[in-house]
Amino acid sequence: MKTLLLVRHAKSDWGNPSLGDFDRPLNDRGKEDAPAMALRLNHKKIKIDAFIASPAKRAKKTATIFAKQYGVDKDDIIFRDELYGAATAVFYDVIASAANKFDSIAIFSHNPGITDFANLLTNTRIDNIPTCGVFSIKADCKSWDKFADAKKVFDFFYYPKDGLGS
Repeated sequence: MKTLLLVRHAKSDWGNPSLGDFDRPLNDRGKEDAPAMALRLNHKKIKIDAFIASPAKRAKKTATIFAKQYGVDKDDIIFRDELYGAATAVFYDVIASAANKFDSIAIFSHNPGITDFANLLTNTRIDNIPTCGVFSIKADCKSWDKFADAKKVFDFFYYPKDGLGS
């Protein structure tokens, strides 16, 4: 059994119009939500063996905050350029290439691709993964290259304003 967590980056800052989309940092709310969500997952004993992220500044920072909460060095985060603006097929490719030693991976990426991908995986449908939302599924497979065809079940969907707390 493998576990996939899809994490949309935390809220980004639109205050500097001279910055390109790729370079937008987290805003104050994003800087609060990311550690709170990482702490919630850790308190609930949700395991993450590998952190795979878009290199865009806001996704990179979100992944770094989560990794820190899990005691993982930021140098161990795997950055994949194709996760920036990723279409659904890209997620399958990134997952298929994950090392099988990891039973649980978290992918940090962007909308609309991350929500579109989440909606392909199980019968659970969501309108939107909000910023810093986490959508988790379990896949009945022993290797990540078998993920696409594996039976999958919805695990949980958490987001900062869901009222569930830590």
